[in-house]
Amino acid sequence: MDDASSAQQAIKNDFTNWTLSTPRAIQDITGVDKSAKETLQLLADIAFTGNGVFNAAPNMSHAVFSTISSTSVPRLVTIVINGKTFAPVLNLNDYNLTRAASGELTWSVPGVLSNGVVPTWS
Repeated sequence: MDDASSAQQAIKNDFTNWTLSTPRAIQDITGVDKSAKETLQLLADIAFTGNGVFNAAPNMSHAVFSTISSTSVPRLVTIVINGKTFAPVLNLNDYNLTRAASGELTWSVPGVLSNGVVPTWS
């Protein structure tokens, strides 16, 4: 995950889970002469949410995400699964901290596609 200075930081140990979807916008183009729906596939997007455990150590999750509210810097997010890589550039739009009654301090960080490049796995 990039920090605000575009330096990659290995914070995978701070993540407890994440979700990723790659939706496409759809336009309804059904004419009055049809009895079933017709659609046209439009632009691609990404919806990402990372969740994890607060870590204030240098270059870890708090250092990476605490600048979201004060910077407008797109972040490269690199996900590697079974030798396949997905590395979109995202606008992270919140650093949501939660302190549970039992004492744990966790975070949630949502993001969306920022640079207009169609997301692909390699």
